[in-house]
Amino acid sequence: MHVAVLKKEVLKYLKPGSNENFIDCTINGGGHALSILEKTGPKGKLLGIDWDPEQIEICNLRLKDFKERVVLVCDSFTNLKKIVESENFKPISGILFDLGLSSWHLEESKRGFSFSRDEPLDMRYHIKTQNSKIKSQSCLTAEEIVNKYPREEIEKILREYGQERFAKRISKEIVKERKQKPIKSTFQLVEIVRRAIPKKYRYQKIHFATKSFLALRIAVNKELDNLREALPQALEVLKPKGRLVIISFHSLEDRIVKNFFREEQRKETFKIITKKPIRPSEKEIRSNPRSRSAKLRAGIKK
Repeated sequence: MHVAVLKKEVLKYLKPGSNENFIDCTINGGGHALSILEKTGPKGKLLGIDWDPEQIEICNLRLKDFKERVVLVCDSFTNLKKIVESENFKPISGILFDLGLSSWHLEESKRGFSFSRDEPLDMRYHIKTQNSKIKSQSCLTAEEIVNKYPREEIEKILREYGQERFAKRISKEIVKERKQKPIKSTFQLVEIVRRAIPKKYRYQKIHFATKSFLALRIAVNKELDNLREALPQALEVLKPKGRLVIISFHSLEDRIVKNFFREEQRKETFKIITKKPIRPSEKEIRSNPRSRSAKLRAGIKK
């Protein structure tokens, strides 16, 4: 089961109270949502959004004791304003974005998010199904990027999204490999990255393929563009004095959030309440190593 990061800190900065309504824009396994619902009874509601229909099913089960107070929507948070209007969900006292990849995606989705499992190179959060309400969803996969994109474009993705110092070497090795045979699996890509980087960088604390996998995942799901599109909508639908809490997991996300907060504060529409990003405690990192890169920022709509 997905372990929600910074759970105590989320509750501290969202401050959920009795009968208040909240939105979890990335509900994942429902860990944060469950904690919020426990604080907002007896009538407070929660709108949970997730791109992945399988995550919605997981939340249906996990939050079944609160089903009268939960609205679950399978959609992208880039459609936040439309979802709020469609569900007539208001007033909204707080909104949470947890931008991390769920444990389920890494361990059970079989979509190639993890470099420790041999799986197809998919990396899409949302897989179209017959019942999907998302009509305009890209079919781009990581496999398509590594097999069809020009070498320069692959290098740009690895360098800009993954901040991979060996982006040029890796992109060259990808092109060399695909001339011999299509690149279809995670282990195949891991081996390509291993060959491309200098030997001394193959045994670092962080796995040598981490940045390449991160970069491809961001590119496939347009994660940074989606975040930029969603943040203004979140501020717009919040009621005055409503709270916005965002947990990011890498520097590019955090920079977008930080700059958005600062700009809105400059315009006097928003007040930042976290002078510095809130990080997990050493105890939390020991119990959940995946939380180590989490940063929480929060503020209040004026």
